[in-house]
Amino acid sequence: MSAPAAADRAAGLRHALALEYATIAWMIVEAGVSIYAGIAARSVSMTAFGLDSVVEIMSAGALLWRLRWEAGHECADDEDEHHHARIELATSRVVAVLLGVLCVYVVAQAAVKLLHGESEGFSALGLLVTALAIPIMIGLSASKRRLADRLGSGALRADAAQGVACWYLAVVVIVGMLAQRLLGLWWIDGVASLAIVFFLAREAREAWEGRGCC
Repeated sequence: MSAPAAADRAAGLRHALALEYATIAWMIVEAGVSIYAGIAARSVSMTAFGLDSVVEIMSAGALLWRLRWEAGHECADDEDEHHHARIELATSRVVAVLLGVLCVYVVAQAAVKLLHGESEGFSALGLLVTALAIPIMIGLSASKRRLADRLGSGALRADAAQGVACWYLAVVVIVGMLAQRLLGLWWIDGVASLAIVFFLAREAREAWEGRGCC
């Protein structure tokens, strides 16, 4: 790798690390507030949204491990390149498993609501944190996808997909809360939650196969 290319990749890695630290910081706030608000309001979707944030923290932690490894190990020969590729694939598969867990949780959440006809309580605090999550996660996910293309990182691309799922779920939670409060339509968020399962499963498969890895 030429000196300019190496410098550009190092800068990209530093940017990616900063994004993961920012993701973890926000997700800690999002998870804590959402789980608290969900339990207080007896809201299954709000509590599940908080648990999704915990999955995001785990995913970001896996990415930090992978990015910090590369930042400290310049690929100097074929053996290093091969080791780097193994690290990348292993991290992609960790993220794939987390995406799979997220699929299971979304389906389970929707099934419980639809089978039992459960309604949610309204939480102003929960509404606030989910509303804030939308622009924050859109920005983080877009930045991660651009960096994933720049670095050729399938693991970072899969992590960006989880960010997309996070803000989509935030929209679902908000629509569900407002629809129930204003229209009495308790079933909306249960049905809408199922819409993202195909997207999550596709991204999980691609991450497991290591598409986009170095």
